[in-house]
Amino acid sequence: MKKIQQKIRKGIVFLLLVILSGCGNSVKKISEEKFLFGTYINIIIYSNNETKAKKSIELAFEKIKEIDEKYNSKNSKSVIYKINNEKNKEIEIDSELKNILNSVRKIYVESGKRYDITISPLLDLWGFGKNPRDEVPKKSEIKEVLKLINFSDVVVEKNNLKYLNNVKKIDTGSFLKGYAIEKAKNLLEKRGEEHAFITSISSIATIGKKLENKPWRVGIQDPFNSEKTLGIIELSGNSLGVSGDYQTYVEINGKKYHHLMDKQTGYPIDDKKLVAVISKSAFLADMYSTALFSMSEQEIFKFAEKNQIEVLIVKSNGEKITTKNFILK
Repeated sequence: MKKIQQKIRKGIVFLLLVILSGCGNSVKKISEEKFLFGTYINIIIYSNNETKAKKSIELAFEKIKEIDEKYNSKNSKSVIYKINNEKNKEIEIDSELKNILNSVRKIYVESGKRYDITISPLLDLWGFGKNPRDEVPKKSEIKEVLKLINFSDVVVEKNNLKYLNNVKKIDTGSFLKGYAIEKAKNLLEKRGEEHAFITSISSIATIGKKLENKPWRVGIQDPFNSEKTLGIIELSGNSLGVSGDYQTYVEINGKKYHHLMDKQTGYPIDDKKLVAVISKSAFLADMYSTALFSMSEQEIFKFAEKNQIEVLIVKSNGEKITTKNFILK
């Protein structure tokens, strides 16, 4: 019988050292945590205007909740849930969702179509949906399900989203949380917040630095030992996205199978344990970390250079590889 394990509080990323030190008493650390997108999201602001900061956090969480309800494929209120679960595979959408899907399509193309958000039928087959499994899917089952995966058959025409041919579902899990965090960051910036940190465990966005010109310090969890970290990275106004093979998995006959699938073979990708990406955008970092999981090392470095991102790869044998400016301390 399968067992789904999703580590929420430990997650992929540890927030470390977000402690105010050596600053005047007029500046306070204001923080709040809420459960959205199936995980805990925490927002921290350092400010000398506590009332304004609390209102900023309230509005940021409202924005995250709004995006969750409007677009999350696992939220029964969302437009994506509706088209995924109804026979009519066409629905009217707003301009925001059109822009989101255009961004997703860009990464789909740049990844050689390996980053594919129509992967849901394969995840369902492996037991990540409602139906548990007692055994690994047969090759014949996988072969049939792979016919249902093709983001090229997800079409936006004017204000309508259409699923063509055999496409059944979109899964927003690899990008929407990062998008929501990026939008929350934008809201905080517009309200004039200068020192802020937003984390949903696997997606992090920052505004500026901490006080005294100190960067935000974040520990990357060791994918082989959840009680340890690989090292600490520093963020100053940029974002972090992390994908790991240990965050969400099913257990079949005592063996774990993770959710990062190779759409060519239909099996979990087995040459990497973790991919972390530093980018200017939490939305992009979220997508990039998933897309790069399915690429070779050579392709990853070429992709990183083209898109001006920094990358950490932890291979299945424990070897760590980074781009030049991904610095673990």
